[in-house]
Amino acid sequence: MSGIPMLNGNLHPPIGFGTYKIGYLPPSSASALAGTEVSNPVDCAAVVCTALSNGYRFIDCAEFYGNEDKVGDGIAQWKSKGGNVDDLFIVSKIWTSTLSSSPSSAIKSQVLKTLTDLNIPKIDIIMIHWPVPTHHISAYHTLCECVDEGLVGGLGVSNYGIEDYNDLMSSNPKYPPLINQIEINPFLYRSETIQYFQDKGIVMQSYRSLRDGKEFKNPILLEIAEKSGKSVAQILGRWCIQRNVVYIPKSVKEERIIENFNVFDFELSESDMEIMDGLTTEQAKEKFIEGYRVGVVRGTDVGVEEVRDVTLD
Repeated sequence: MSGIPMLNGNLHPPIGFGTYKIGYLPPSSASALAGTEVSNPVDCAAVVCTALSNGYRFIDCAEFYGNEDKVGDGIAQWKSKGGNVDDLFIVSKIWTSTLSSSPSSAIKSQVLKTLTDLNIPKIDIIMIHWPVPTHHISAYHTLCECVDEGLVGGLGVSNYGIEDYNDLMSSNPKYPPLINQIEINPFLYRSETIQYFQDKGIVMQSYRSLRDGKEFKNPILLEIAEKSGKSVAQILGRWCIQRNVVYIPKSVKEERIIENFNVFDFELSESDMEIMDGLTTEQAKEKFIEGYRVGVVRGTDVGVEEVRDVTLD
């Protein structure tokens, strides 16, 4: 299980453990607002400890997830069992409301809160969660100061399109983004966008790698899974690995946590990869752009009219 090289010369683990909605459902999350999901009162700390005990070393966190203190408890539990925190790669993200609060002190305060909650002296990567219009560039420059202060190892972005990235880079930030986390799976495979960032040396992270389980009964995936002797979740994860994309599954069940991790002992054929590449529809891309327009301004006073389109493909 080799890592993916980053622009700073370090290696990014190819698989990570997602912590969104584990033990806490953000009130402003889409599912909470729609009333379609009820928070499952699981022990977040125990789940994180289980993931680390089963081989995960990259933990994906965020201010918005509302559970970084519990994630920190899980890391501490794992450490008490002999785990070495120096072996971990930990990422967090600054939420839209903090990005748009204007004072740089608010952003730095959130970085310090994340470090306190996770109980670590320095975090590997801090990311801009969404490219909030008129705010994300100044916020990124504030995070560059956090790197200089030794609080953060490097910076990243999330949900950035090509246009957002070019706007950021035109401001000549001191430290370029090392990673970009966007939704990536066979049902939303924006190959042009992904290739653009990879050509720049930026590591692509995938959220919603498993499509929230909504495609586990897809007949095409079931056929490939049966042929591979693996589960649908495992072939979705393997597809990410073979596309050189960081795979970030999440689950609260130990058997699923283990299953999701076991994607390194087989390989999908190029024909199966191409079949999976072709599962993205134009309707899926249109739904993506609708979600993007909402996401970049959620929790801010920025109007939707200030949001421009980004490359769909």
